[in-house]
Amino acid sequence: MNTIRVLLVDDHAIARNGVRLMLGTAEGIEVGGEACNATEALQRLGEQEYDVALVDIQMPGKNGLDLLRQLRTDYPRMAVLMLSTYSEDIYAVRALKGGAAGYLTKDTPTSTLVEAVRKAANGGKHVSPALLEKLASLVGGGAAQGVEALSNRELEVFKLIAAGESLVKIGETLHLSPNTVTTYRSRILEKMGMASNADLTRYAIEHGLI
Repeated sequence: MNTIRVLLVDDHAIARNGVRLMLGTAEGIEVGGEACNATEALQRLGEQEYDVALVDIQMPGKNGLDLLRQLRTDYPRMAVLMLSTYSEDIYAVRALKGGAAGYLTKDTPTSTLVEAVRKAANGGKHVSPALLEKLASLVGGGAAQGVEALSNRELEVFKLIAAGESLVKIGETLHLSPNTVTTYRSRILEKMGMASNADLTRYAIEHGLI
């Protein structure tokens, strides 16, 4: 059996060390490279081939979802698994829609992580029972609710508003005009069924977004 070569992409060295140790317990899986951001990940991919990339969602610069889109275009034969501190409710559906082979939280047991890597390397997808039920609901015509109704950009703006950033500062961070940020805020409030920034902050705290 060929060894499955894995690339770890996470800006936290401790997290990478933990995942490397977890995968080190499995035969036929080797962590062949590590990167702390999207730029470094692309450099590693230019140096050698990998079968699976384990990518964190929240990273400085280009985030995990943005990197996912690029990897699916530039390296379509490599499977991408998203590994995040955020619960499935926040990012899992949008990650799978973006072409991820699965979504795992960082408290995932070693056996599940190993199984997901093997399945992804063989062209399969890792989907938890809860996520499978949610996907079935969406396929059946169910409407997206909560943060799932937000676009990736709207979710970025939402998180910054909830963290207390001003609209001007958000615009500078995301390279948007204040008027555009104001428009995003209005859309977010409407989609979330909320009336104020305080409501957004409360929701973000309750769901582990900040």
